[in-house]
Amino acid sequence: MAKVSKNQRTDRVKVRQQVKVAKIVVAEKKPNGQIRFRERIVPLEEVPQAVKNL
Repeated sequence: MAKVSKNQRTDRVKVRQQVKVAKIVVAEKKPNGQIRFRERIVPLEEVPQAVKNL
């Protein structure tokens, strides 16, 4: 019998709960000419509120 890996024996995909998230990236230009990027990862339902708060 062939060797079976531990990952094949478990059924993690069916048990895992999916959380849909979005990554928000905002570019800001500083007075000295440099650009700063701010990133946040938020759940998909909270995207409109997070964009307002940035």
